[in-house]
Amino acid sequence: MLTSQRKQHILSALQRDGNVVAKSLSEALGLSEDTIRRDLREMAAEGLLQRVHGGALPLAPAGADFASRQQLASDEKVLIGRAAARLVRPGQVVFVDGGTTAVQMARHLPRTLQATVVTHSPSVAVELAAHTQLEVVLIGGRLFKHSVVAVGAAAMAAIARIHADTYFMGVTGVHAEAGLTTGDLEEAEIKRALMASAAETVVLASSEKLGVASAWVVNPVTAATTLLVSPEAPAKALAPLRKAGLTILRSDHGG
Repeated sequence: MLTSQRKQHILSALQRDGNVVAKSLSEALGLSEDTIRRDLREMAAEGLLQRVHGGALPLAPAGADFASRQQLASDEKVLIGRAAARLVRPGQVVFVDGGTTAVQMARHLPRTLQATVVTHSPSVAVELAAHTQLEVVLIGGRLFKHSVVAVGAAAMAAIARIHADTYFMGVTGVHAEAGLTTGDLEEAEIKRALMASAAETVVLASSEKLGVASAWVVNPVTAATTLLVSPEAPAKALAPLRKAGLTILRSDHGG
């Protein structure tokens, strides 16, 4: 079997099964594990998959910069953002993550809501500037320009001094085995700190983030309280997450 044929077989298996195991592939193809591992290394370098111990997982889509993603806010993200906004109760203190879905959540918070939103995203803070009844606390630090969020020691220290009711979290990958993942080390650290400082975590995930993984692990999926998805989220992608013990909430289609 040619290298290109092996790699196509691996990609097909990833799409079908959601993961591949090097030993199983070597047995199925009658090849050494070293050959399969070399293929996986090359494919990871080409951005085709995420290597993990013993095999590989589907790779979370390469992230465009925030400005590009904001121009392409999908209907899914609008639905998830609207549903997330409905979960905030008067008097609560909530963390709102960075990202385009979080911005949609901010846009749908009622103007009459009396609560406190803590965020390390200037974009979210600006969206909430006209909410006269809402207290907005902006966490500072070094600006990570790709995602337009504050990261670093100053942000970590500020987060540690807050107890929030709920953290509305964004990730690049939600996988039953690989966990909640993101594409940057410092962002992963900030997300982990936000989870630790909140009583509950609601993960906001559009369909392309389900069943895939990035390099940096935030926490196991079971560390989250709820996964909020759109009505379009495929049942096949949700089944292993539900089996892992994650509570799944679907947003509705309505306005």
